[in-house]
Amino acid sequence: MAAALTAALVAGGLTAATGTATATATADPAPRAVPRHALTGYWHNFDNGSVLLKLRDVSDAYDIIAVAFAESTATPGQIDFSLDRSLGYASEQEFRDDIAAKQAEGVSVVLSVGGANGTVTVNDPASAQAFADSALALMAEYGFDGIDIDLEHGINATYLTQAMEQIHAAVGDDLVYTMAPQTLDMQHTGTEYFQLALNTRDFLTVVNTQYYNSGSMLGCDGQVYSAGSVDFLTALACVQLTGGLAPSQVGLGAPASPSAASSGYVEPAVVVAALDCLTRGTDCGRFVPDRTYPDLRGAMTWSVNWDAADGHTWSGLVGPHVDALP
Repeated sequence: MAAALTAALVAGGLTAATGTATATATADPAPRAVPRHALTGYWHNFDNGSVLLKLRDVSDAYDIIAVAFAESTATPGQIDFSLDRSLGYASEQEFRDDIAAKQAEGVSVVLSVGGANGTVTVNDPASAQAFADSALALMAEYGFDGIDIDLEHGINATYLTQAMEQIHAAVGDDLVYTMAPQTLDMQHTGTEYFQLALNTRDFLTVVNTQYYNSGSMLGCDGQVYSAGSVDFLTALACVQLTGGLAPSQVGLGAPASPSAASSGYVEPAVVVAALDCLTRGTDCGRFVPDRTYPDLRGAMTWSVNWDAADGHTWSGLVGPHVDALP
């Protein structure tokens, strides 16, 4: 997609050099769709003691790879990305080549914004424009298929909606647009994150809520469920499924290993059970949904690096199961 995206953005008035854009670009006439059921994994652009991976070495089980992370600059709303040299890339071109190679295999590669330590402020028209312009410039520069919103320190749904609408207008329906809110951020439709998802649902690919690093939360039945259980995954996903998002826009986020999160780890078999509960009505725990959701998008993990460090145990079980969903 890299060449097609670059051509589209230049047609719309954007170049990586200027970082400015207008929303008149045309989309790739034959966009590569994300699979009906997809496995998403985050890739570390840093060394945190798990395992260092070049993008080319990420397991073939993943359909969407989120490159973590883009960071803020001194300009409000603007983001930038710098390849960490500790990963062993000889050049940025080698990294771009790895992105293109994954895309040639049918994998979408998106740039994730934020993370636990990242703060990007988009709270007025100027910062919304800066976010859109810089995101589009980075997509053109590296060939990313889209953007992942993983801002964990608060967002303004009104202006981030404006920014994402500008990005979608420039790229078209080829845009892969994902989100990874924390559990609390998707507890009800009044949260800023949920509002962002609803505002942009016409072109939103998937919301992979992080069902970890949180305490007990309310399910869609008003009951309290503890993290680290199949009920926590299913009853909380039900909040989104009954709150206005399409089943294809809902994914289950889980840690790839006990080391990947401070709390909320579940065995991969529990993720499989939650997927079956929501899509087939089988293997449920105490919570049983009123209906099934066979179009559920799939699952996400933090991260492909922790997955590799654990011998690909997570993707080895969850990946084939996602592929086999109804």
